Amino acid sequence: MHGEGVYGRVLGLPPVDAAKALADLVEISSQIESAVLADGDGGVLASTLASDERAEAVAREARELLEGATGAAGRPTQVQVSFQEGCVFVVADDERLVAAVTSRDPTAGLVFYDLKTCLRLSGEQPTAKKAAAGSRRKKKADVAEAEGEA
Repeated sequence: MHGEGVYGRVLGLPPVDAAKALADLVEISSQIESAVLADGDGGVLASTLASDERAEAVAREARELLEGATGAAGRPTQVQVSFQEGCVFVVADDERLVAAVTSRDPTAGLVFYDLKTCLRLSGEQPTAKKAAAGSRRKKKADVAEAEGEA
């Protein structure tokens, strides 16, 4: 397992895909029973749920939960809702969200930390690709501009 998953990521090793990030999340956080990683529009990127329909419903409800909590201060980046049977946690960044269902009385700070870590680590690879593409575009523009001056 050396070099894989969340532990490898903390050590600066190659990033993991969304499904692997969620699998690691559920493995290291015993309080999380299931989780869904979705894009900003609520499209499921990865899920630990057996049913695609249920994963889509959880992603949609998580997005609606964030939107419903939006107020004068703006959209929240994290939300916890407690029920008799357990809790729902949602953490979002500018591009994605991760929602998790836990057992009763979880250690909220640890769950939020694990969800934020999952979200950050699963998103590093696309961000790096975008940055590299942007860098290439800038270099091409600089070369074209320099050639135009010559």
